[in-house]
Amino acid sequence: MKKIKWGIIGCGDVTEVKSGPGFSKADKSELVAVMRRDAVKASDYAKRHNVPKWYTDADALIMDPEVDAVYVATPPLYHLEYTLAALKAGKPVYVEKPMTLNAEDAKEMAEAEARYNSKLSVAHYRRALPLFIKIKELLDSGTIGDVRCVDLKMLQPHQSDLITKTDDNWRVNPDVSGGGLFHDLAPHQLDLMLFFFGKVKSYSGFAVNQAGYYPADDLVTGEILFENSIIFKGIWCFTVPPEEQTDLIEIVGSKGKIRFAVFGQDYYEICKSGKTEHFEIATPEHIQQPMIQKVVNYFLGEEENPSTASTGLEVMSIIDRFCKKS
Repeated sequence: MKKIKWGIIGCGDVTEVKSGPGFSKADKSELVAVMRRDAVKASDYAKRHNVPKWYTDADALIMDPEVDAVYVATPPLYHLEYTLAALKAGKPVYVEKPMTLNAEDAKEMAEAEARYNSKLSVAHYRRALPLFIKIKELLDSGTIGDVRCVDLKMLQPHQSDLITKTDDNWRVNPDVSGGGLFHDLAPHQLDLMLFFFGKVKSYSGFAVNQAGYYPADDLVTGEILFENSIIFKGIWCFTVPPEEQTDLIEIVGSKGKIRFAVFGQDYYEICKSGKTEHFEIATPEHIQQPMIQKVVNYFLGEEENPSTASTGLEVMSIIDRFCKKS
């Protein structure tokens, strides 16, 4: 049976539970090599996860003949370099979000996919989770009627437990991450909006650094007009007091609304005729595994690309516009 043998570039914290184990647990998939610049950490990861090979050089992993496909899980600063190298070598790529530092780099990656006649998928993995697939089904079936508008509130305290911590705190260094915590979290939320509502017509926003804790913006607002006339409005603030912490999306239709969180809460609510029904759908232990399975199937030619470079480029274009980079 044909299977995809994976190599991971950047086996850091995000790969410990969220993604790494999913590459061996998915059908027709196996993790055979990992790379990290720190040899001690690379070898330790390989030993703990039963991975037969480890490298400290990304090019060596890419050129390993036993590696069929590459998962780029480094900070965003390196996504373009490693994705281009893998695509040029004929290896399909699954790249972490945000896809790149900016839309310009995302466009270069999308063009490289076509130029090298290879395959590229972006880790907007929440669109493959049962919770969000169910919400899309409810929207498509008209459970709340015709969708009118969407309201997103993402409010977090400065030291939020929702944010993955690293020694160098690269997520709030725009040179490495492209921006701040908005760039780390919003790609998932914005991609879900594209998943739910389709093509966009226009978008605009504002971004400021109010508290000055780090170089990146800590407050972002944005609006999207979809081609189907649905309007989205979102606000992201990462310096609110703990009691104001909020992760909520409300989709309002002509017959009711759907409420849900995107991070760490496995529920959705349907509010109609003055009544609210609460439903829970568990998230898989390895949250990326459903998307990894779809990507494996795509790389094997068994299904369509579940998260395309063109969608990733659209997400990066929206982010750039919200943050006034374009």
